[in-house]
Amino acid sequence: MIAPTFRFDSRFFQSRMRAAFEPRKPRHRLLRFALGVVGLGLLVLLVMFGVVVGAAMLVAGLTYRLWSRRGKPIARDARVVDGEYRVVAKPALTGSR
Repeated sequence: MIAPTFRFDSRFFQSRMRAAFEPRKPRHRLLRFALGVVGLGLLVLLVMFGVVVGAAMLVAGLTYRLWSRRGKPIARDARVVDGEYRVVAKPALTGSR
């Protein structure tokens, strides 16, 4: 073998390595157009899949929220505030200042 075969800093090696990982466009016009349409179709398919998965997650979350509230009493009057309260002793109030 000749010595330049194992040289990794040569321009020839760098151009070959760059060419190995670069996508090449086909030269034929119709084939280039067809691959462009396939790429756009794949992009639309992935976006629609994401939209469907997102909508399914929203529907599942809303269904879970409605299902977990099932059977709990709902206040009929808008002026009613339902809550749990605790009476605090007076020494706790005066000592905090």
